[in-house]
Amino acid sequence: MTSSISRRDFLKFSSLAFGSLSTNRFLDWFPEGEGFPSEVVALGRVGTKEIDIFADDDYKSEKIGKLHRDQLIPIFEVIIEPEDLPNSPRWYRTYSGYAHSAHIQIVERRMNTPLRWVPEEGWLGEITVPYTRSYRNTLTYGWVPLYRLYYQSVHWITGVEEGQDGEPWYKITDELLKIDYHVPATHVRIFMPEELAPISSHIPWEDKRIEVSLKDQSLTAFEGDKVVLSTLVSTGIPSVGATANGIPTVTPTGRFNVQVKMPSKHMGDGKVTDDIHAYELPGVPWVTFFHQTGVAFHGTYWHHNYGYRMSHGCVNMTVEEAQWLYRWTLPEIEPQEWDRRGYGTQVIVF
Repeated sequence: MTSSISRRDFLKFSSLAFGSLSTNRFLDWFPEGEGFPSEVVALGRVGTKEIDIFADDDYKSEKIGKLHRDQLIPIFEVIIEPEDLPNSPRWYRTYSGYAHSAHIQIVERRMNTPLRWVPEEGWLGEITVPYTRSYRNTLTYGWVPLYRLYYQSVHWITGVEEGQDGEPWYKITDELLKIDYHVPATHVRIFMPEELAPISSHIPWEDKRIEVSLKDQSLTAFEGDKVVLSTLVSTGIPSVGATANGIPTVTPTGRFNVQVKMPSKHMGDGKVTDDIHAYELPGVPWVTFFHQTGVAFHGTYWHHNYGYRMSHGCVNMTVEEAQWLYRWTLPEIEPQEWDRRGYGTQVIVF
């Protein structure tokens, strides 16, 4: 017999499915007194326009509903096949049926103690709630809504100011558009320097290399002959016909070297908007460029479909693995640097 769990109860995250995710409360993300028929193991956010809900954990089963972008859903069970790798796609049992994990981000809600001061050159911070709406404080219209910033996205925090609710809000400087906007400071965690420190600095430049297999949708990092990372990734979906910018969307093959590293990058069309369906991805984390057309390794907070082609050319990775690769690759980059250029680690794509 199972018991009901309310929003005030602690979540017990499944160590098998979610590794190091910590215990959290749902708090205000579900209505007061909301109860569920079984124990909740995680909280998911829909990362695309809409997804289907199925009667069983099988695409061939009946479609019985839909979930829409940014809906938050309690997950009661994670269905993992025996042969699955740690970040393989899987199925989730939700309150209304079964959802595939391809476009569901596992999220938390962690509140943070605001800092009283941030240097003008900025400190890096990550969003620790499922999403937070950013606002731009204008002289003409006051506080104007802008992008939703999502869990695990990374941003340059360049100030602490009073927000529209009278509480501390962090000023974020967009590295692409060179504009400032604000979010509640409690929704952002500032990184400590040791979290950004280089990994394996003692390994000679020529002994580090990365191999990406388009066929297997896999990435392997080597130190000499030793494998130090082996994981599934998502590379570019081949374009049909000419693209708007003339750059193919398939990930290029060949031998390259890391050229530029950026801890935070605004990707997409580069428009100032509050439309959550616009192709805008502020705060893409841990970006390691290796091709002159802008192809990079980076963390991905909008899908969980590793092992399948998903991107416009880049190599999508989990945020945790992208951060590891960013710290491991050369050239090394200091915590306060917005970008670092140099002839870096060898990348082979085949």
